Amino acid sequence: MKKIVLTGAAGNLGGVLRAPLAQMCEVLISTDIAPALDGCQPNETYMPADLGQLDQVEPLLEGADMVVHFGAIGDEAPWDEILNSNIVGAYTVWEAAYRQGVRRVVYASSIHAVGMHAKTENLDGTERHRPDTYYGLAKCFAEDLASLYWDKRGIESVCMRILSCQPEPANARALGSWLSYPDLIRMVQAAITSPTTGFSIVWGVSNNDRAPVSNARASFLGYRPQDNAESYAPDILPNAAPMDPQNPEDMCHGGPFAVVPLGESGVAMIKARSVKP
Repeated sequence: MKKIVLTGAAGNLGGVLRAPLAQMCEVLISTDIAPALDGCQPNETYMPADLGQLDQVEPLLEGADMVVHFGAIGDEAPWDEILNSNIVGAYTVWEAAYRQGVRRVVYASSIHAVGMHAKTENLDGTERHRPDTYYGLAKCFAEDLASLYWDKRGIESVCMRILSCQPEPANARALGSWLSYPDLIRMVQAAITSPTTGFSIVWGVSNNDRAPVSNARASFLGYRPQDNAESYAPDILPNAAPMDPQNPEDMCHGGPFAVVPLGESGVAMIKARSVKP
């Protein structure tokens, strides 16, 4: 490809993707709100921008084939912060893509768009939105925006509902929800190289024995995860606390985000619990 634009390039997952994306195109434009970015690839240019400002986003997409959109607040936060970064920011990306004739948006959605569904439901992408936070609500908006721009303006999209993307699974929940970094790269590459996608949803999860979602409906994308969290089970399960069938945190797909108060950081709550006295 001639040009790919990566938003959220200064974030953790954006950082994982920069080098692989650079290998897929002649020019990679990386963007975030950080003033600078270290370690740019030879064909990578960093251009800071506020996703909430269309006049800053649109010039970045000029001549782009695709946008890989990871830019957003990656946690629950107060409404006004989510509104600008995650909701208005999604609109500016799709609207700029339309104005600049970009073919496809590859979007980092989340399990939290459907986080209040029970874990006893094996999700396949046809279930209704059921967000667990303002953060999850913003993912619902972006998915519906992607559907609208496909139906009315012909912009393809792949909405990747990421579950738990970490170097390795950190707890019992992650034995089902884990997405390894190599599988993240494989998923994004599949979303880019698939001949056609229309509006598609794919689950961002590795090939886990305990995966609570099914990618059967997205098999045409060619995403074939290779890692499996089960190899970590002998170390994780003996130290895991029993799950409570009355606790939404244990019983809902959103995990801790199913119980965190609206507007308060779910990541901070998880970190506070992990601190040993």
